[in-house]
Amino acid sequence: MKKKYDYIIIGAGSAGNVLASRLTEDEGVSVLLLEAGGPDYRLDFRTQMPAALAYPLQGTRYNWAFKTDPEPNMDNRRMDCGRGKGLGGSSLINGMCYIRGNALDFDHWAKRDGLEDWTYHDVLPYYRKAESRDIGGNAYHGGDGPVSVTTPKENNNELFQAMIEAGVQAGYPRTEDLNGYQQEGFGPMDRFVTPKGRRSSTARGYLDRVKHREHLTIQTHALVDRILFDGKKAIGVDVFIKDNKERIFAEREVILCAGAIQSPQILQRSGVGPAEWLKELGIDVVADIWGVGNNLQDHLELYIQYECKKPVSLAPALKWWNKPMIGAEWLFLGTGIGASNQFEAGGFIRSSDEFEWPNIQYHCLPVAVSYDGRNAVDAHGFQMHMGSMRSPSRGRIKLKSRDANIAPSILFNYMSHEQDWREFRAGIRITREIFAQPALAPYAGKEISPSADLQSDAELDAFVRQHGETAYHPCGTCRMGEGEDCVVDGQGRVHGMENLRVVDASLMPRIITGNLNATVIAMAEKIADKIRGRAPLPKSDAPYYVAGKNAPKKESSASNTETL
Repeated sequence: MKKKYDYIIIGAGSAGNVLASRLTEDEGVSVLLLEAGGPDYRLDFRTQMPAALAYPLQGTRYNWAFKTDPEPNMDNRRMDCGRGKGLGGSSLINGMCYIRGNALDFDHWAKRDGLEDWTYHDVLPYYRKAESRDIGGNAYHGGDGPVSVTTPKENNNELFQAMIEAGVQAGYPRTEDLNGYQQEGFGPMDRFVTPKGRRSSTARGYLDRVKHREHLTIQTHALVDRILFDGKKAIGVDVFIKDNKERIFAEREVILCAGAIQSPQILQRSGVGPAEWLKELGIDVVADIWGVGNNLQDHLELYIQYECKKPVSLAPALKWWNKPMIGAEWLFLGTGIGASNQFEAGGFIRSSDEFEWPNIQYHCLPVAVSYDGRNAVDAHGFQMHMGSMRSPSRGRIKLKSRDANIAPSILFNYMSHEQDWREFRAGIRITREIFAQPALAPYAGKEISPSADLQSDAELDAFVRQHGETAYHPCGTCRMGEGEDCVVDGQGRVHGMENLRVVDASLMPRIITGNLNATVIAMAEKIADKIRGRAPLPKSDAPYYVAGKNAPKKESSASNTETL
């Protein structure tokens, strides 16, 4: 490994892999990609089999396995905060749900945060550039991008269609594509899965295409200690490579892609952050930037579980004696239960007319089990994951030690706003109404969780405190924008600094309406063009649905609606 590169990228997660791929498209541009974890072992079913998504969350081989501080509004529980460790980052351990934000998320970034070129029509072309959808591209989807996206097929579990129909019967829209013209409603959910039934991580999608390039160096087991500065100019990094400390320099930029937890941690350790926090640890202040580590956001969710009266759930797949056959079919044919993450239906609704666009998300699952594989119900069952989308609650990431091996203090401050409680009470009651619809009558038995006995506001609030869990969507801790509490501009450049950029989920000013991975990839694609001095992709003119402003229409007739 050389001692000097044009670009040093810290973190080989979704954003870092996009940048490593795109920057090395320019001949002669040398890039060093540093990853604290190890390779994405392709023979390890835990990370490669979609149905095995719970396994990489268990242990610390692929998961940083952070814990929060005691959360004051969640019965002081120390809650999970899993983050990916290894090539692919969190795309190596996530649930593989291919969901984007709502169009209005980005339009509000543009209006409220001084991010004029981050409207939905600016971002949509980059979603399309990154994506290779198995049924081909259209105005909303790409057909030949690096990352494979698979759509649900008609022969999937019958519970998926029943849950969609129940949502429609409860009075909510039907949508043919949660990432297309109309996000609002219930419909099929796409997945980050290859046509051969393997996890479609950014290591598989981006790095596999470019790892042969001589001007790209990929270094695993490389833990960055701190970023080096000459005044306000980033010039390199100190990094532990298999416990040996090395100093490496960057001619053009240091680009931080370590995620919403570790990007602010590394910045603070390097002297960039709230001066008061840094002085507590005796760190020399390079730049006093209050926003580094603040504005932490996440999606909180609950599992609403029911017994299944018909023996059609995936409960038998959890039995050890059935797993070898499932694994063999997946390994040799790339088909069967193992080839799907089993999140093949979902929905977005507004729990109240006070919300302009959906504020509740559903993931439908034909088995009753925790996301990380624990607490499986020993009977046929199914569930909806229900969570609020844009909580006003804000937390922070604060350095605890100058030691790079010590995790930071993490406080999400979940459920600290009255709106959170209103949304979750409403969400539980709405979900019960959905489960009571005729489409689910042949399936829905006894309510397992929360339990039909819990009815009052106080009882539901207690259930949220005791059982609410992270959806693993931390973001916002190095927010984009031009305000005093913003850390970077619309190109990821740290305010007041030179040659220092942040590109990952920490940039989101406000959390988006949906899972984060697809949007992080699109953001990195967009900023890659900025770094390379390339003209942005032409803006899209694809229309999109807004409740009360245009009528719901099928994708095929979307071109006849008002373009917003």
